Amino acid sequence: MGRALALGAPLAAVLEIAVFVLLGEWIGYGWAVLAVLALSFVGMMLLRREGMRAWRGFVASANAGQPPGERVTDSVVGLGAGLLLTVPGFLSGAAGLILLLPPARKVARGGVQRWAERRVSAAVAGDFFGPRKVKVHRGTPESDGAIEGEIVP
Repeated sequence: MGRALALGAPLAAVLEIAVFVLLGEWIGYGWAVLAVLALSFVGMMLLRREGMRAWRGFVASANAGQPPGERVTDSVVGLGAGLLLTVPGFLSGAAGLILLLPPARKVARGGVQRWAERRVSAAVAGDFFGPRKVKVHRGTPESDGAIEGEIVP
């Protein structure tokens, strides 16, 4: 992970600069700077909104006795979109805007949930995301009486 980040960050910076230069030549550098500033401003507003939304959703779920996982993961995706918009650049801004679209947000929310479930114990995942569904494979039982299966989120 660290190696990919070490290689990916400079590559992303070079791509952002190249896109900025191309867009600056096309629409003018003043307009390009204004567009980057506008995207960053939208990102800051989104960060504030999603942060408050995450906290309110967590508190509401906790007070209702429901697992807060779905609300929190949706807000984490929103925070990620806000962070991408806040970073100066058109490619990161485009990625942030894409994460605001409901289909992309749903896919990203599923990815965040799977990532979180792999990093915590099954009990914590159950408390956070609700009861897990178990898919049982039919067949001959093992000699120790265990049933082979897999947990499906």
